[in-house]
Amino acid sequence: MDEKRLIKRLKRGDEAAFALLVRQNQGRIFSLCFRMLGNAAEAEDIAQDVFVKAFLAIGGFRGDSQVGTWLYRIAINLCKNRLKYLGRRHYKTKKALDGVPEQAFEPNQGGTRTVGEPAPRPDHVLEGNRAESRVQKALAAVDESFRELLVLRDIEGLTYQEIMDITGLPEGTVKSRLHRARAALRRAYDAQEAQP
Repeated sequence: MDEKRLIKRLKRGDEAAFALLVRQNQGRIFSLCFRMLGNAAEAEDIAQDVFVKAFLAIGGFRGDSQVGTWLYRIAINLCKNRLKYLGRRHYKTKKALDGVPEQAFEPNQGGTRTVGEPAPRPDHVLEGNRAESRVQKALAAVDESFRELLVLRDIEGLTYQEIMDITGLPEGTVKSRLHRARAALRRAYDAQEAQP
């Protein structure tokens, strides 16, 4: 369905259109929330809140950006608020990948293989999970504003324009912060490697 028709249906309160919006975006929104929060249960809660908030606010959606970008903006804002709330309570995140569905970070968002496609080797899966865990721990160690840009650009693959729309930052600021964020992520990752 084309996005303009979807938005019209959403604004009319069409539940089937809303279910389609959720199906199309839930994997990406969960992934974004998990990367920002580092906890699967918190990410699930916030991802659900994103769609509730979107459903309630769709009437005010002006169409200046794509619906997906608008959902990302809602998700980022809710994640920032949740991080502040958790920070005030000295909340420690659980082990980085506890309870995360195996297919949560696969590109096709579904984790299914096509007929005849070979299953991945168990040793490759294990090494991939270890690398994912190290990256997530390093990501959790960097400043929240850096994490936001790293997730949006390097993990979600958004354009600079989309990131500018979501964050409200000018392009030069996005690029310079992203450069510093990548350096901070590298330091955090290397610090893990140095630990026994």
